[in-house]
Amino acid sequence: MTELHISSAFDGGNIIVHEASDPSHIRLSIRKDNASDFYQWFYFRLTGAKGKTCHMHFENAKDAAFIGGWENYRACASYDRETWFRVEAEYKNDELIIHHTPELDNIYYAYFAPYSMERHADLIAEVTTHPDVSLRVLGTTVEGQTMDCVSIGDGDKSLWVIARQHPGETMAEWWMEGFLARLLDDDDPVARVLRTKARFHIIPNMNPDGSRHGNLRTNHAGANLNREWNKASIQSSPEVYHTIEAMNADRPDLVLDVHGDEALPYNFIAGAEGVPSWSDKMEANQTAFLEAYKTASPDFQTRHGYAISKPGKANLSMCTNYTAETYDCLSMTLEMPFKDNADLPDSEFGWSPDRCAKLGGAVLDAMLAVVDDL
Repeated sequence: MTELHISSAFDGGNIIVHEASDPSHIRLSIRKDNASDFYQWFYFRLTGAKGKTCHMHFENAKDAAFIGGWENYRACASYDRETWFRVEAEYKNDELIIHHTPELDNIYYAYFAPYSMERHADLIAEVTTHPDVSLRVLGTTVEGQTMDCVSIGDGDKSLWVIARQHPGETMAEWWMEGFLARLLDDDDPVARVLRTKARFHIIPNMNPDGSRHGNLRTNHAGANLNREWNKASIQSSPEVYHTIEAMNADRPDLVLDVHGDEALPYNFIAGAEGVPSWSDKMEANQTAFLEAYKTASPDFQTRHGYAISKPGKANLSMCTNYTAETYDCLSMTLEMPFKDNADLPDSEFGWSPDRCAKLGGAVLDAMLAVVDDL
């Protein structure tokens, strides 16, 4: 009889195994982020479970970073690590429990479809074959990985697009794949016009160390990068420090920071309305951007989102607020769901890498709608 085995000793993996001898009651916990109490991201391989009804209990789910993320959540699973489908899960008696009967002896489970550092390397290698792309290393992370910045276009406006400050929000780099693919499509008229109007500076992964270690929110030093923008240092948050230095050299006219939200099952924008310098121009540009994004993609909406900060009360340690205030530019955070888009659900795949990529491509229409007015 084949014995069950669970492992996570690979790029982006995260799980602690307490007991895996009985498929009807597998006992697990999620490992905390480096030097931090944050946790929620999981990613592991289960072997030897073909045809066995498995119930996987995450015993520390009640103390995860965002408990609302477990409500109406379905886990991601894959046999080939390419196609990720959804499987039943429930939050019950303070535990997340995944219920599934694998069809094969090798299966992976994850909080969302993983995006490995190996795939990141492939992405950078692919886009840099385009003659209009230049690549520079802004600096290195705490562990010495490179901060890759892709530059495209030669226009007058400076547009910065960053993703994965929170490494467990892998949907952000799937979004980047679609964004970059369309921006570099020489047959796409929107892309061609944008590349003449703007200089794009794109950081597909702001947190390589956290990504490799399977963290939810922090880098290797335990810093939540999206709370470091007004105090970034080489010691604790070199990823943000080097990005700010690069922005200072080419001041942004637009910043888009791409994230994922554990609880809200929608795609939405969080703006910088609470910064002291919020202006009529910022509001007009943001409104035009949102309306164009809705037109470009029915997966994007404006009815659901975060509460708007009171005037002058924005948290300036966050990228969107810091960059809006520092550079007097249109700055926004895009949030995507870990669950599904409740407005346009997909029972088999939920919110998926392909849908992230399509939303990434659609943003070019919103950028074209505002670029001349930035």
